[in-house]
Amino acid sequence: MSVGKIQTDLTAISRKLIEIQDEIREYFDWDMSEDVESATRMLSRVEKSDLESWKRQNRLAILSKLHDSLVIRRPEVVVLGAAVEPEEISIALKRPALFVSADGAAGAISELQPSQREMAWSRVVCSVSDADGGEGTLEAVRRAIPIILHAHGHNQEDWKKLLNFAESVQEPPELILTHQTMPEIPGMHNPGGFTDGDRAICFLMSLGLNRNQISLLGTRTDLVGRWSGNTSEPRKMKKLLWMERVLLLNGIEI
Repeated sequence: MSVGKIQTDLTAISRKLIEIQDEIREYFDWDMSEDVESATRMLSRVEKSDLESWKRQNRLAILSKLHDSLVIRRPEVVVLGAAVEPEEISIALKRPALFVSADGAAGAISELQPSQREMAWSRVVCSVSDADGGEGTLEAVRRAIPIILHAHGHNQEDWKKLLNFAESVQEPPELILTHQTMPEIPGMHNPGGFTDGDRAICFLMSLGLNRNQISLLGTRTDLVGRWSGNTSEPRKMKKLLWMERVLLLNGIEI
Protein backbone atom coordinates (compact mmCIF):
# COMPACT_ATOMS: atom_id res chain seq x y z
CA MET A 1 0.00 0.00 0.00
CA SER A 2 1.34 3.37 -0.91
CA VAL A 3 2.09 6.11 1.60
CA GLY A 4 -0.52 8.33 -0.04
CA LYS A 5 -3.24 5.70 0.36
CA ILE A 6 -2.32 5.15 4.00
CA GLN A 7 -2.73 8.88 4.58
CA THR A 8 -6.24 8.77 3.12
CA ASP A 9 -7.32 5.53 4.77
CA LEU A 10 -6.25 6.09 8.38
CA THR A 11 -9.67 7.19 9.55
CA ALA A 12 -12.11 5.84 12.11
CA ILE A 13 -13.91 2.71 10.96
CA SER A 14 -17.20 4.26 12.07
CA ARG A 15 -18.42 7.85 12.27
CA LYS A 16 -19.83 6.94 15.69
CA LEU A 17 -16.25 6.72 17.01
CA ILE A 18 -15.81 10.42 16.24
CA GLU A 19 -19.26 11.44 17.44
CA ILE A 20 -18.74 9.79 20.82
CA GLN A 21 -15.73 12.05 21.38
CA ASP A 22 -18.18 14.97 21.45
CA GLU A 23 -20.35 13.09 23.95
CA ILE A 24 -17.32 12.52 26.17
CA ARG A 25 -16.33 16.18 26.02
CA GLU A 26 -19.85 17.20 26.97
CA TYR A 27 -19.95 14.69 29.84
CA PHE A 28 -16.68 15.93 31.36
CA ASP A 29 -17.36 19.57 30.43
CA TRP A 30 -14.28 19.85 28.22
CA ASP A 31 -13.94 22.36 25.39
CA MET A 32 -12.93 21.10 21.94
CA SER A 33 -10.98 24.33 21.37
CA GLU A 34 -8.48 23.09 23.96
CA ASP A 35 -8.09 19.81 22.06
CA VAL A 36 -7.54 21.72 18.83
CA GLU A 37 -4.98 24.01 20.45
CA SER A 38 -2.99 21.10 21.89
CA ALA A 39 -3.06 19.23 18.57
CA THR A 40 -1.96 22.15 16.42
CA ARG A 41 0.82 23.05 18.83
CA MET A 42 2.04 19.45 18.90
CA LEU A 43 2.05 19.32 15.11
CA SER A 44 4.02 22.56 14.91
CA ARG A 45 6.50 21.37 17.56
CA VAL A 46 7.16 18.08 15.75
CA GLU A 47 7.43 19.60 12.28
CA LYS A 48 9.91 22.23 13.47
CA SER A 49 12.18 19.49 14.79
CA ASP A 50 15.47 18.83 13.00
CA LEU A 51 14.88 15.07 13.19
CA GLU A 52 14.45 13.69 9.70
CA SER A 53 12.33 10.75 10.90
CA TRP A 54 9.77 13.21 12.28
CA LYS A 55 9.15 14.89 8.94
CA ARG A 56 5.60 14.44 7.67
CA GLN A 57 6.45 12.13 4.78
CA ASN A 58 8.46 9.91 7.11
CA ARG A 59 5.66 9.77 9.68
CA LEU A 60 3.45 8.48 6.88
CA ALA A 61 6.11 5.95 5.97
CA ILE A 62 5.86 4.55 9.50
CA LEU A 63 2.18 3.88 8.87
CA SER A 64 3.10 1.98 5.74
CA LYS A 65 5.61 -0.09 7.70
CA LEU A 66 3.09 -0.87 10.44
CA HIS A 67 0.51 -1.75 7.81
CA ASP A 68 2.89 -4.24 6.20
CA SER A 69 3.86 -5.88 9.50
CA LEU A 70 0.38 -6.03 11.04
CA VAL A 71 -2.19 -6.08 8.24
CA ILE A 72 -0.45 -7.95 5.43
CA ARG A 73 1.29 -10.51 7.65
CA ARG A 74 -1.75 -10.85 9.95
CA PRO A 75 -0.12 -11.83 13.25
CA GLU A 76 -2.02 -11.88 16.52
CA VAL A 77 -1.65 -8.43 18.08
CA VAL A 78 -1.88 -8.21 21.87
CA VAL A 79 -2.77 -4.79 23.28
CA LEU A 80 -1.26 -4.30 26.74
CA GLY A 81 -3.64 -2.31 28.93
CA ALA A 82 -3.08 -0.43 32.17
CA ALA A 83 -3.97 -3.40 34.40
CA VAL A 84 -1.69 -5.91 32.68
CA GLU A 85 0.55 -8.08 34.84
CA PRO A 86 3.92 -9.59 33.88
CA GLU A 87 2.55 -13.11 34.21
CA GLU A 88 0.02 -12.42 31.45
CA ILE A 89 2.75 -11.17 29.12
CA SER A 90 4.85 -14.24 29.93
CA ILE A 91 2.02 -16.50 28.80
CA ALA A 92 1.44 -14.46 25.65
CA LEU A 93 5.12 -14.82 24.75
CA LYS A 94 4.51 -18.54 24.18
CA ARG A 95 2.46 -17.55 21.12
CA PRO A 96 3.87 -15.85 17.98
CA ALA A 97 2.14 -12.61 18.95
CA LEU A 98 3.20 -8.99 18.60
CA PHE A 99 2.50 -6.34 21.26
CA VAL A 100 1.09 -2.83 21.24
CA SER A 101 1.48 -1.00 24.53
CA ALA A 102 -1.15 1.41 25.83
CA ASP A 103 1.19 4.06 27.20
CA GLY A 104 2.78 3.07 30.53
CA ALA A 105 1.57 -0.54 30.37
CA ALA A 106 4.97 -1.38 28.89
CA GLY A 107 6.23 -1.01 32.45
CA ALA A 108 5.02 -4.55 33.10
CA ILE A 109 7.63 -5.81 30.65
CA SER A 110 10.39 -4.53 32.91
CA GLU A 111 9.19 -6.90 35.64
CA LEU A 112 9.75 -9.99 33.50
CA GLN A 113 12.81 -12.18 33.85
CA PRO A 114 15.71 -10.77 31.76
CA SER A 115 15.46 -13.34 28.96
CA GLN A 116 11.72 -12.84 28.60
CA ARG A 117 12.06 -9.08 29.00
CA GLU A 118 14.20 -8.72 25.89
CA MET A 119 11.99 -11.08 23.92
CA ALA A 120 8.90 -9.05 24.88
CA TRP A 121 10.48 -5.72 23.97
CA SER A 122 11.52 -7.14 20.61
CA ARG A 123 7.84 -7.81 19.87
CA VAL A 124 6.50 -4.36 20.80
CA VAL A 125 5.61 -2.74 17.49
CA CYS A 126 4.41 0.59 18.90
CA SER A 127 3.21 2.44 21.99
CA VAL A 128 -0.06 4.40 21.93
CA SER A 129 0.50 7.28 24.33
CA ASP A 130 -0.81 10.61 25.53
CA ALA A 131 2.57 11.09 27.23
CA ASP A 132 1.67 10.44 30.88
CA GLY A 133 2.70 6.78 31.11
CA GLY A 134 5.78 7.30 33.24
CA GLU A 135 8.71 4.92 33.15
CA GLY A 136 7.07 2.40 30.83
CA THR A 137 6.65 5.04 28.14
CA LEU A 138 10.13 6.46 28.72
CA GLU A 139 11.64 3.00 28.29
CA ALA A 140 9.75 2.59 25.02
CA VAL A 141 11.27 5.88 23.87
CA ARG A 142 14.78 4.76 24.92
CA ARG A 143 14.29 1.58 22.89
CA ALA A 144 13.14 3.54 19.82
CA ILE A 145 9.69 1.95 19.82
CA PRO A 146 7.43 3.96 17.47
CA ILE A 147 5.13 6.23 19.47
CA ILE A 148 1.55 6.92 18.39
CA LEU A 149 1.47 10.24 20.23
CA HIS A 150 -1.87 11.77 21.12
CA ALA A 151 -2.83 15.39 21.78
CA HIS A 152 -5.74 16.47 23.95
CA GLY A 153 -6.64 19.61 25.83
CA HIS A 154 -4.98 18.67 29.12
CA ASN A 155 -1.66 17.14 28.13
CA GLN A 156 0.36 19.90 26.52
CA GLU A 157 3.03 19.92 29.21
CA ASP A 158 3.24 16.12 29.13
CA TRP A 159 3.77 15.82 25.39
CA LYS A 160 6.28 18.70 25.42
CA LYS A 161 8.37 16.87 28.02
CA LEU A 162 8.12 13.58 26.17
CA LEU A 163 9.16 15.12 22.84
CA ASN A 164 12.11 16.87 24.49
CA PHE A 165 13.18 13.57 26.03
CA ALA A 166 12.71 11.71 22.75
CA GLU A 167 14.97 14.18 20.94
CA SER A 168 17.68 13.64 23.59
CA VAL A 169 18.05 9.86 23.26
CA GLN A 170 20.62 8.29 20.97
CA GLU A 171 18.01 6.83 18.59
CA PRO A 172 14.80 8.89 18.77
CA PRO A 173 11.59 6.93 18.19
CA GLU A 174 9.52 7.34 15.05
CA LEU A 175 6.24 9.20 15.52
CA ILE A 176 2.66 9.13 14.35
CA LEU A 177 0.45 11.95 15.64
CA THR A 178 -3.20 11.60 16.64
CA HIS A 179 -5.86 14.02 17.86
CA GLN A 180 -9.49 13.93 18.98
CA THR A 181 -11.10 16.87 17.22
CA MET A 182 -13.89 17.03 14.68
CA PRO A 183 -11.92 19.22 12.23
CA GLU A 184 -9.33 17.40 10.12
CA ILE A 185 -5.72 18.34 10.84
CA PRO A 186 -3.35 17.55 7.95
CA GLY A 187 -0.32 15.72 9.33
CA MET A 188 -2.32 14.17 12.18
CA HIS A 189 -5.00 11.47 12.39
CA ASN A 190 -8.17 10.84 14.36
CA PRO A 191 -8.90 7.11 14.29
CA GLY A 192 -11.28 7.50 17.24
CA GLY A 193 -10.79 6.55 20.84
CA PHE A 194 -10.64 8.16 24.26
CA THR A 195 -8.25 6.39 26.64
CA ASP A 196 -4.91 5.01 25.48
CA GLY A 197 -6.29 1.47 25.53
CA ASP A 198 -9.37 1.95 23.38
CA ARG A 199 -7.51 4.42 21.15
CA ALA A 200 -4.97 1.65 20.49
CA ILE A 201 -7.82 -0.54 19.26
CA CYS A 202 -9.22 2.26 17.11
CA PHE A 203 -5.78 2.90 15.64
CA LEU A 204 -5.19 -0.75 14.81
CA MET A 205 -8.58 -1.24 13.23
CA SER A 206 -8.30 1.98 11.20
CA LEU A 207 -4.97 0.62 9.96
CA GLY A 208 -6.84 -2.43 8.67
CA LEU A 209 -6.62 -5.10 11.36
CA ASN A 210 -9.51 -7.48 11.85
CA ARG A 211 -10.99 -7.50 15.37
CA ASN A 212 -10.39 -11.26 15.53
CA GLN A 213 -6.69 -10.54 15.16
CA ILE A 214 -6.60 -8.45 18.36
CA SER A 215 -6.28 -9.73 21.94
CA LEU A 216 -6.52 -7.62 25.09
CA LEU A 217 -4.47 -8.01 28.25
CA GLY A 218 -5.01 -5.73 31.23
CA THR A 219 -8.04 -3.91 29.87
CA ARG A 220 -10.39 -3.65 32.85
CA THR A 221 -13.44 -1.57 33.75
CA ASP A 222 -13.65 -2.69 37.39
CA LEU A 223 -10.35 -1.23 38.61
CA VAL A 224 -7.73 1.39 37.83
CA GLY A 225 -4.67 -0.42 36.50
CA ARG A 226 -1.37 0.21 38.20
CA TRP A 227 0.15 1.37 34.91
CA SER A 228 -2.35 4.21 34.56
CA GLY A 229 -0.94 7.72 34.65
CA ASN A 230 -1.50 9.97 37.66
CA THR A 231 -5.24 10.28 37.95
CA SER A 232 -8.21 10.70 40.25
CA GLU A 233 -9.56 7.19 40.82
CA PRO A 234 -13.29 8.15 40.80
CA ARG A 235 -12.84 10.09 37.57
CA LYS A 236 -10.74 7.32 36.04
CA MET A 237 -13.48 4.78 36.77
CA LYS A 238 -15.89 6.99 34.80
CA LYS A 239 -13.37 7.16 31.96
CA LEU A 240 -13.16 3.37 31.89
CA LEU A 241 -16.91 3.12 31.30
CA TRP A 242 -16.52 5.41 28.29
CA MET A 243 -13.59 3.25 27.18
CA GLU A 244 -15.90 0.24 27.25
CA ARG A 245 -18.44 2.05 25.07
CA VAL A 246 -15.73 2.88 22.53
CA LEU A 247 -14.59 -0.75 22.45
CA LEU A 248 -18.17 -1.90 21.87
CA LEU A 249 -18.38 0.44 18.88
CA ASN A 250 -15.39 -1.50 17.53
CA GLY A 251 -17.22 -4.79 18.13
CA ILE A 252 -14.99 -5.73 21.07
CA GLU A 253 -16.33 -6.87 24.45
CA ILE A 254 -14.24 -7.13 27.62
